[in-house]
Formats: sequence, structure tokens, C-alpha cells
Amino acid sequence: MIVVAGEALIDLVPAPVTHSDPASPLPPLLPQRGGGPYNVAVALARLGSPTSFCSRVSTDAFGAALLSGLRDAGADTALVQRGPEPTTLAVADVGSDGSAGYGFYTEGTADRLFTLPTALPEGVTALSVGTCSLVLEPGASAYEALLRRESDNGVFTALDPNIRPGLIADADAYRKRFLSWLPYVALLKLSIEDARWLADLGPDGDLDTRLAEWLEYGPAAIVLTRGGDGLSVWSRGAGRVSVPGTKVTVVDTIGAGDTVNAALLHRLREIDALSHAAVAGLDAEVWHDVLGFAARAAALTCSRSGAEPPYAWELSA
Repeated sequence: MIVVAGEALIDLVPAPVTHSDPASPLPPLLPQRGGGPYNVAVALARLGSPTSFCSRVSTDAFGAALLSGLRDAGADTALVQRGPEPTTLAVADVGSDGSAGYGFYTEGTADRLFTLPTALPEGVTALSVGTCSLVLEPGASAYEALLRRESDNGVFTALDPNIRPGLIADADAYRKRFLSWLPYVALLKLSIEDARWLADLGPDGDLDTRLAEWLEYGPAAIVLTRGGDGLSVWSRGAGRVSVPGTKVTVVDTIGAGDTVNAALLHRLREIDALSHAAVAGLDAEVWHDVLGFAARAAALTCSRSGAEPPYAWELSA
């Protein structure tokens, strides 16, 4: 089983506008289930991997909807803690190219109060963490402790920082904290924007050198997403391998990176490579297959509104 740990929240995304209302200057917003780790769990379950979600979810109506979405996808919710605090909200601002920016309402919300579980169930093979859950205290420290503990227990660990700069009060402190996680991470996935922010580099900075340095901290591989330009991996066994993006008409990019996370873990599970040693030893041909699968899955997510990752049958058609 793959455990995905982190926040579940509600994305407020622009609704389709069929007519203008001069009396209502504010754009209509449509609530959709989201949060990076939540999207990863849903995507993994839809792809057919046994998945459990580990988080703290509100008992309000949004929280009930979030749990319903997990169960509908086939994810286990036994590790979900519940609390009466409200659900975190993220307001999405979708650009003309489909890219999304976010504003967050996080004060006093349920997912921030996550506490470290005593133990994960037997049979857990992988743990995926990331996004806001590693920023917002006191839950961030609990998720960090979970990552370190399970890595020490031999569980395959995956990290996607999924940077939201507006939530990070001290950028330098967060960058140091990020480096402290890397010895406990088997697979690091980053968008190119996240990588440059974490490396504190401008658009012309030498990102390749920094990625090679991060690889030396401990990960078996680092996967970099480059939007429509595809994906690349820096790995111990195969060096750098790249695949092009899958062409698609983009509605928005919400959840695309989360789908990549899920697709990588699902494909690695299918080829029995959910271990640090196995991933470190993958050759270029296998990485082409793994990255290509992730690119196709992300493209399908981009072809529809909100975080709607594909089902297994859509990728086998």
C-alpha cells in the first residue's frame, strides 16, 4: 500500500461564465476538492494502486465531501484524523494559458492540527508527502517526523515541496529545512519553478548543477516537470533522461503536478521498483517509460477543469 500524507482542502476555481451580470463584479467561483497530497491519493487510487490517505480533515460539509471523493476513488481513509475546525480554502486564479496561482485561507483550519500517527499499517511500501502540509505548523513538524521515521523504517519516500511562496514566511529557513529532508527522500519531484525558488536562482542560473548537488544529499532520483515541455529525471543510474510533453488542449493546470507524482509512484510500483536501490538502478529505457506514462497522465488532467486525474482505463486506451 502507498500512503499519501498531507493536506486536503477546497479549491475555489473560476466557474464557466455564460453571461455577464453588471450587478455582480466578482467572478463566480466553483468549489472543487483539492490539495496536493489529496490529489495524489485520488490519482493513485484511480490508477489502481492500493492507497491510503493520512491527514486531518474537518467535520464540516467540505470535509465530508473530501472524504467522499477519496472513497469514491477507492482510497482508504482509516488514517484520516477528524476535527471541528473549518476546511482550508484555496482561491485559484487561472491565467489565459491555463496556469494557476493561489491565495489561501489557512488560519485555524483542521489540516494544520495533524498529529503524528503511532504507526502506519503493516504492508506500507511507500510514503508520499509535500505541499502546504510541510509549511503550516504545528502539523508541518508532524509530517516531517513521519517522513523521517518511515524512511528510517525502510519505506520508500517521495517528496514534492510544491512551493507556495505566499505561505512561507522565512524563505531561507525553509530552504535549509528542505535540504535537511533530502537524506530521508528516495524520489524528489519538483516543477522547474519550484526548483529555481528552492535554489534561489534567477531564470539564467545554473539549475543543473544544483540538482546534481541535491542528488548527492540522498535521493535516488529527482524528477523535474517543465510544463508543456515535458519531464526530466536526474538519477544515480541513468544520469539525465528527458521526455517531451504530451500535446493537449489545456483547460487549466490544476492538479497536473500531483498527477505526475501519482503516475510516477504507480508505474514504479508496477515494475516492482519502490525501493531506493531499485530506483537508483533504473536505466534510461525504463525511465523513458516511467516519465512518458506520467506525461500522458498529466496531459489528461490538464485537458479538464480542476484536479481531475485520469483513471487507469484512460491511459490504456
